[in-house]
Amino acid sequence: MSGSTRFAGRYVLVDELGRGAFGLVHRAWDIREQRYVAAKMLQQSRAHNLLRFVREGARRIEHPHVVAPSGWAAADDKVLITMDLVGGGTLENLLGDYGPLPPRYVLTLIDQVLAGLEAVHAQRIVHRDIKPGNLLLEATGLREPQVRIGDFGLAHQAGDARITQAHQVIGTPGYIAPEQYDGAEPTPQGDLFAVGVVALHLLQGERLDAPALTQAFTGDGTPSAAPQHVPDPWWQVLSLLLHPDPQLRIASAARARKALAAIAPRLSAPDSDSMIEVFDQLPPLPDGFGPTGPVSTVPTPPSASLPQPTTPTARLRRRAPVTTSPPQSEPVPAHPPTAATTPPPPPSPPHPPLAPDAGEALRPAVRPAGVPSGTGLLTVLGLLLIGLGIWAWLA
Repeated sequence: MSGSTRFAGRYVLVDELGRGAFGLVHRAWDIREQRYVAAKMLQQSRAHNLLRFVREGARRIEHPHVVAPSGWAAADDKVLITMDLVGGGTLENLLGDYGPLPPRYVLTLIDQVLAGLEAVHAQRIVHRDIKPGNLLLEATGLREPQVRIGDFGLAHQAGDARITQAHQVIGTPGYIAPEQYDGAEPTPQGDLFAVGVVALHLLQGERLDAPALTQAFTGDGTPSAAPQHVPDPWWQVLSLLLHPDPQLRIASAARARKALAAIAPRLSAPDSDSMIEVFDQLPPLPDGFGPTGPVSTVPTPPSASLPQPTTPTARLRRRAPVTTSPPQSEPVPAHPPTAATTPPPPPSPPHPPLAPDAGEALRPAVRPAGVPSGTGLLTVLGLLLIGLGIWAWLA
């Protein structure tokens, strides 16, 4: 893990993926959730940028076509916002690789963007920065593409205090709705205007001038003809998304999706020569990291190297051998000692260390059957002598 940095005790910064308007974007390992995430770090500590990051971290939108921030952490003067790691690049990368995209393919992409915006707008949030660079792609290869809306750094929620100066326009030039230049409050219709510009960008393969596009509308609200490379069915929907008057624009993402569903049968499916591949654009993991996280460099000691017990410990743990053969009979003394002649036992010496066969020595002796112990023997002899005396007197 050389070169990696821990942040706030939870995230391990792996490598840098890019730079955004407000800071650096890293690939990071989330220690708590045990997965890789994208981590955006604030590059400057200006107050309004910090507030935007904290507000961005508060977004909780669960939708397959939205990449909402999932966590955040702060250390010193830096703030880190984390979100799902999406590896297929952006629609801007896709345009750079393939140029103009097939109309039916664009319909699939835009329908997914509108589905994500439907969930965003349901939370009374306006994204305010819909553009190809903020529309991320999963690495799906030749399968159906999967778009996810990212970068909520400029998002505005109804009821929030506006943190920009009066008449300051927020967004990316070329994708900003005309009413925003007049100081209007952010609305979902502003996001839908940006979606129309993105669709034209994908169909034509070049970035458009939104003010010039809106000036092309005639007095009745529609241009005289569809732009180059834009099929008529597509233009029927785009002319309603790009209307200069927000009151005449399509009112919601749900209605825009219904309009796209109506024109889908009139668009031919892409042929085999125009297949689009969305491949993984993440760089390889650096040394010290694997698919399941940081790789440990501390070797695990083998079982053979476990410490063995010392000699005294081994002696204490040794079990006494079990004898299965019958014990040998002990010899009986010819003249058993009496109580008067039996010397007192000597004092017990201190216990020496146990020898290897100490267990056998400490086992109690087994007396053969029929042989009485010392005190019982004296009693038997006394009874015999009394019996002999009585027999002699009677005789």
